Amino acid sequence: MPKSKARKKAVYTPPQRSQQVKISPRWLAPTMVVSWIIGILWISVYYVAPQARFLSDLQNWNLLIGFVFIIFGVVLSTRWR
Repeated sequence: MPKSKARKKAVYTPPQRSQQVKISPRWLAPTMVVSWIIGILWISVYYVAPQARFLSDLQNWNLLIGFVFIIFGVVLSTRWR
């Protein structure tokens, strides 16, 4: 019975990872949470008290402002480790 041929290529070994753990900056988590809270409060206040002077001047732009704060918080959450 014929012998099987030896493997010509070396076995794949993945590159060594550094053992350093990436740590988030200390400001990241509080900024992320505060951004979410500001966005939710901005939209909520717009719906609860639409006659407020600074809110009535912006009209439907209030929704955009609130969602920008919320999306900013989500973007920051992708960098949290």
